[in-house]
Amino acid sequence: MFDHERDYRTPELMGRLQDFPVTICGAGALGANLAENLARSGFGRLRVIDRDRVEERNLSTQPYYKTDIGAYKAKILANSLYRALGVAIEAKRVELTLDNSPKLLSQSGLVVDTFDNSTARQAVKDYCLGANLPCLHAGLAGDYGEVIWNESYRVPSAVNDDVCDYPLARNLVFLVVAIASEVIVQFVATQAQRSYTVTLNDFAVKPF
Repeated sequence: MFDHERDYRTPELMGRLQDFPVTICGAGALGANLAENLARSGFGRLRVIDRDRVEERNLSTQPYYKTDIGAYKAKILANSLYRALGVAIEAKRVELTLDNSPKLLSQSGLVVDTFDNSTARQAVKDYCLGANLPCLHAGLAGDYGEVIWNESYRVPSAVNDDVCDYPLARNLVFLVVAIASEVIVQFVATQAQRSYTVTLNDFAVKPF
């Protein structure tokens, strides 16, 4: 199933990806597509945390179907990836807080934050700093995206946390997901922590 990836990565690295535990916080545009991309790249130990349900406005940028509307994102994502690949995703249909973050994030080799609200992002950042746990943050705004490791990351202002109608290009989502995926693979391979910013209009990918 992963022949092409194995030929590119080497069997030794594919074995490490299979056994490396990654927790993805958020199952929206970035989180859901990232989970799918990692699973299809050979990662075999994925946990996804998201309390939200699928809405119609999610369908253009997230890997869900009309028939999924109203269901929990994390559960639907786990079901679809199991059907597609036989990969068992651990789905957590809860809100992540500072209080439950030790239970939800512990035993991870890497935590990836793709949440869309500042409170949850802050909880992830604080827990991972305190636990000395590697953490990567991915975010979007307008035509801008970023993939930044915890030590350099600044949690955005909460001013836009409740804004549901915002500009979002599907192509930017997939560009950021691809970069985040490669950053994660390289981290597993070499422990390198590389951060990047992305702007869609000029196709600029720059080290952060």
